[in-house]
Amino acid sequence: MPEALPWTENPDANRLLADDPLALLIGMLLDQQFPMERAFLGPYLLRERLGSDLDAETIANLDPDRLVEIFKGPPAIHRFPASMAKRTQELCRVVAEEYGGDAGAIWRTAADGEDLLRRLEALPGFGRAKARIFVGVVGKRLEEGPPGWEEVAADWPSIADVAEWEDVASLREQKRAMKGKG
Repeated sequence: MPEALPWTENPDANRLLADDPLALLIGMLLDQQFPMERAFLGPYLLRERLGSDLDAETIANLDPDRLVEIFKGPPAIHRFPASMAKRTQELCRVVAEEYGGDAGAIWRTAADGEDLLRRLEALPGFGRAKARIFVGVVGKRLEEGPPGWEEVAADWPSIADVAEWEDVASLREQKRAMKGKG
């Protein structure tokens, strides 16, 4: 397990992503239609505003309107605070009910890469592409991928390939170039 995942400009947020599986999962959820470094800062901001460690059951049971207000900030945790607060709450509900509140159990108890991919695709806000990217994160960054994770992980440049802060800009350029070809 790394000491930090250098995906934001905030060292404390980067340590949280590496230390807390729920923070990492929420960050990945928030990584859509929003700059990735801001998305992965989201779990840190959420923890600060809650005034406690991130806990799936606590977040799942929060008053939805209160969670929306927390997401609004300022600064906003996401560009779409209401919809992403709802999706985060749905994600936390699944983690609480199906994984006993332990987000890391999603990958640590997966039988193999295909099982992990299925589990991730079943999460709110995780389509096939996001799930494949997250498989890569688990395998490449956390070094906790189950057998066969390499076969189902994203085979395109993604956040899973970012080992240093400087790689974020490079990844952004690669994504722009890929979109330009499409």
